[in-house]
Amino acid sequence: MKIDLTGKNAIVTGGSMGIGNSICLALARCGANVALNYRKHEAEAAAVAEKVKGAGTKALVVQADVASFADAQAMVDKVTKEWGQVDVLVCNAGVNKDGMIWKMTEEQWDSVIAINLKGYFNYIRAVAPQMKERASGKIVTITSINGKRGKLGQANYAASKAGIIGLTKTCARDLGKFGINCNAVAPGLIETDMMASAPQAVKDLALSEILLGRLGQPEEVANVVCFLASDLARHVTGQVLNVDGGQFLG
Repeated sequence: MKIDLTGKNAIVTGGSMGIGNSICLALARCGANVALNYRKHEAEAAAVAEKVKGAGTKALVVQADVASFADAQAMVDKVTKEWGQVDVLVCNAGVNKDGMIWKMTEEQWDSVIAINLKGYFNYIRAVAPQMKERASGKIVTITSINGKRGKLGQANYAASKAGIIGLTKTCARDLGKFGINCNAVAPGLIETDMMASAPQAVKDLALSEILLGRLGQPEEVANVVCFLASDLARHVTGQVLNVDGGQFLG
């Protein structure tokens, strides 16, 4: 059965680069209109929007800092004004500022938590009232297998990703009775531009953990997001789906 999101309006945070880029394009190919935000990467966001339009759907680019409660609400309001409603929210924006716990600065901690965790709350809080009133909606969050298992030198990142899992499961409980599905996708190591610059030792270690013997591709994460955003997953909520080639079996 084909994933059909024709006429649905989606917001993707952090959609200008990496996995977010692939999510935007995959949603558009399934028929969804896609709104994405940018904070600094305006040109990249505009390029994604053109590709979305090239797939035959509408695109909207909004400058918004995901860590800002006001910016998140303003973006949701703008999309609602332009398109009538938000049917799908994909919380994807994230950063990492790694460091061993005894060296990690307050700024490293606060900025990662603000973007990776508070940013997700900001957008879910902004879309929840209209989805609740309409008794429909799909919320998909991007976490990480490192939110389940921890990761050397990533106390801030792993904590934020673990928090996303708790947030997603709680939202599933809060919103399920209103017909709203809330699920998370937990990628393993995915071959993005950011990963291209990683030390070879990091890649080799990851490959040694991955049962399928290769790094994941951004579109493989995007495909799972599209499934969860569709009616094919209407009886799936509160779940965390690993997309990691068997890198973490917990």
